[in-house]
Amino acid sequence: MKSEGNTPRFPVLIADEGLNFKKHAFDDPKVLGRQLIEAAGGHPVDEHAAIAILPNGDFEDIRLDELYDLRGRGIEKVLVARSDRSFKFKIDDADLEWPRACISGFVLRKLAKLPPNYSLWQEMPGQHDKKIADTDVINLADAGVERFVSLIDQTTEGDALPSKDQTYLSGHGYEFEVVTEGGSTGIILNALPLPEGKFAHTEADVLILLPKGYPDCPPDMFYVAPKLTLAGTGQVPKACTVEHRFGGRVWQRWSRHNDAWRPGVDGLQTMVARVQTALAEARA
Repeated sequence: MKSEGNTPRFPVLIADEGLNFKKHAFDDPKVLGRQLIEAAGGHPVDEHAAIAILPNGDFEDIRLDELYDLRGRGIEKVLVARSDRSFKFKIDDADLEWPRACISGFVLRKLAKLPPNYSLWQEMPGQHDKKIADTDVINLADAGVERFVSLIDQTTEGDALPSKDQTYLSGHGYEFEVVTEGGSTGIILNALPLPEGKFAHTEADVLILLPKGYPDCPPDMFYVAPKLTLAGTGQVPKACTVEHRFGGRVWQRWSRHNDAWRPGVDGLQTMVARVQTALAEARA
């Protein structure tokens, strides 16, 4: 049915591959996929695809000769993109491919098969990583949009460890184990090399206890075994005299505090860097 005065009544937001949305309107409540492509200026039509962006962030293909109902709960959103290309990217250690430049957070989660308690982050070179919501739409054609990481949203329990931390530790060759005792979870870095000539030992195990709320909440201090003393003098480093029992072992507590922590950005890579700095700067 035509509206009075031939004024279109059924609006739709149509985006190009650059995610530039433009409002269009049609007289009829149902339009063909090819009409949506033509409205967006996609030529030739058969080399483009129309994709409905659903309220939950999922994507739904609209075939060229399929009627699409614009009478949704709100203004509809449609993406028009070329269908003859593919884009490669990584989620954690998995190499993935998507046939269009644009992809939503919801689709990324489905491709990665993420558990409900994991969130997805986009690595931003030189910037803070960006948390991706299900309804966010990412342009994979943009420079630097090639890598995403998953991160657990809940407190780490049992042998669970955010995949971002697992990727970091494994990728840097650390031998590690996750130990749980009395409701506390600890990450043990085995046989960590010590600064040359600094201590009476050349390597030690390092324990990092994860607090409730990690990774949003920062770990505090770290622990080593065996007990370290400075080479030459045999003295115990400053603020390292207290013992701590965990996992059936006695650990030397290194009382080092730093309140600077960026949830969603910092993780075990931050703590390992702090451990290495503290060991290098140790003095009596």
